[in-house]
Amino acid sequence: MIELKSILEAILFASQKPLAPAELKALLTTAAEQSEDQSVRAFKKVKADDLAAALEQLAAEHEQAGRTYRLACVAGAWQFVTQPEFAPWLRALTGERARPGRLSQPALETVTIIAYRQPLTRAEIEQIRGVSVDGVMQTLLERGLVEPTGRAEAVGRPMQYGTTKLFLEYFGLRSLEDLPAADELRRIPVERPASLVTVEPGLATTPPEQLALPEVTTPPAETAVPANPPAPEIATDAPVSPTGTTPEPVPPAEPAH
Repeated sequence: MIELKSILEAILFASQKPLAPAELKALLTTAAEQSEDQSVRAFKKVKADDLAAALEQLAAEHEQAGRTYRLACVAGAWQFVTQPEFAPWLRALTGERARPGRLSQPALETVTIIAYRQPLTRAEIEQIRGVSVDGVMQTLLERGLVEPTGRAEAVGRPMQYGTTKLFLEYFGLRSLEDLPAADELRRIPVERPASLVTVEPGLATTPPEQLALPEVTTPPAETAVPANPPAPEIATDAPVSPTGTTPEPVPPAEPAH
């Protein structure tokens, strides 16, 4: 009787794309329903654990055989891939393929924080990084490495973000469990503000206490000027007319000739 791992090997070898365990199980069921052969129908109800064990055993056998290819699981899907050291000859065969552009250092830092601490709001990401992440988040969203996952249970209901399947494919990871240990990053405390101020839903937020305006010092009031200021004092040595006003000065008389 044909072994399950041999059937899976044949399917994956002929497949033009990676296949997830659920897809492999569906293929086994379809083949059983279309065949009258009892040996084929026997695999109609293969258990998920048996399927996973067969895939792991098949991958281990190929790894031990030291072949030019191996069975790999990336983003939860299985496929045969060639060993990296044979890339120059394969590149000559298939030509140079366009590779996704590299991420900048800020983008790598941001997507790493999201991967280890997801789901996170933009405000929480900014709290860990200490800088604004608006532009970086836009880049990660456009490249499909992160996606909205829901809204936080906080005032304003800010959007939360997490990594995507494409993130796993980009970094060649089977799942998030394959991320390198980063206990220090996980231990960084993140305090969620009690109230969030947003311009639009999902945008980066700022705790209200950081938006407090500086106190404005009121300048001292100027001395009030009375409506009817007192008349200026008149010098005592100046002659005073009977009416109480100071007469105009009289020019000296010209000398007689």
